[in-house]
Amino acid sequence: MTKTDVQEKARIFSFKPLKVGDIVEGFVLDIGRSAVYVDLGPQGTGVIYGREFMEEKTMLRSVKPGDKITAKIVDLENEKGYVELSVKEAGREITWDTLKLRKASEEVFPVKIIGANKGGLLAELNGIQAFLPVSQLSQEHYPRVEDGDATKILRALQSFMGKDLEVQIFDLDPKEEKIILSERSKERSKVKEMLAAYSVGDVVEGVITGVVDFGAFVKFPSKKEAVEGQEQEQIEGLIHISEIDWQIIEDPAQFLKVEDKVKAKIVDLSQGRASLSLKALKEDPWKRMEGKHAKGDIIEGKVTKINPFGAFVEVEPQIQGLCHISEFTSKQQMEGSIEEGQPYKFQILEITPAEHRMSLRLVTETSPSDPTSSASDTAKEAQS
Repeated sequence: MTKTDVQEKARIFSFKPLKVGDIVEGFVLDIGRSAVYVDLGPQGTGVIYGREFMEEKTMLRSVKPGDKITAKIVDLENEKGYVELSVKEAGREITWDTLKLRKASEEVFPVKIIGANKGGLLAELNGIQAFLPVSQLSQEHYPRVEDGDATKILRALQSFMGKDLEVQIFDLDPKEEKIILSERSKERSKVKEMLAAYSVGDVVEGVITGVVDFGAFVKFPSKKEAVEGQEQEQIEGLIHISEIDWQIIEDPAQFLKVEDKVKAKIVDLSQGRASLSLKALKEDPWKRMEGKHAKGDIIEGKVTKINPFGAFVEVEPQIQGLCHISEFTSKQQMEGSIEEGQPYKFQILEITPAEHRMSLRLVTETSPSDPTSSASDTAKEAQS
């Protein structure tokens, strides 16, 4: 072992206690037919085996004893006393950390367009599919179709397949594995300058330019005076799905269409973007609940959606409460007791209009009359 190897091991190894979820570095000790053993120094010996080995077999085939490897701890001590590792999980976490840094630094980089649909262009970034919405294309590349024909727009977008475009990360969500790109980096500084004339709380009027699964894009005019003979400069903001209406929305396209004219309130102006809200200009329906219902009341509501953590129940237009899974003996029992779209009687366990929360219990012949339950705290977390 060379002096450089010794120094590298000294840099990597430490006596810091390990915990599940840590990203660690080590050196390959040995490679078996179905496992790779990793020297973790004072922390012990790690192993990559089983499903982890099979899924990453191609990559692991190229490593040899002495190679440095990065992995994520999935078990501190398995049945054979080894620290169980995953290179796949480590790679995923490192990838998303890298993407977050690229977004924070507003880095501009090229991507190759590999596909197109009616909503925009598809690319791949660090092995993850990324989406470039039509509304985030530069003015130069924006498809200008006179009659707005969807087929013609798709044909125009397909012409970009195989080409490289300079983009930035507009938004990302590691949990959903979504990356939204923007080609409008050149316009970013100009947008920041135009947004400086606005403040949070201002109301703007604009036009919907794009509808995606997480919300809708809106263009509204800047306050800068228009140059004679030229169109008024426009700013594009985002209405997040949670800001469209007070009721729970799953598909923004059911509420908003491209070219719809809307009036929205600016709720955030950070990171050179305008976040807008439609519901902020609508009366909060929960105000109707103040003094109308109380803890212990029996009310009727319609089950609108059943999730693994419980059922959402519409008790009034735009007002939904949660009947938590813990109010049932099991998920199977919940699904056997209630059905989406059907009305049932519920007892209010807790109601807090100011926080838009209502915890419910299904009323049955065997349900207790005491409106107190250990599930209420859990239900509040699920609703938030």
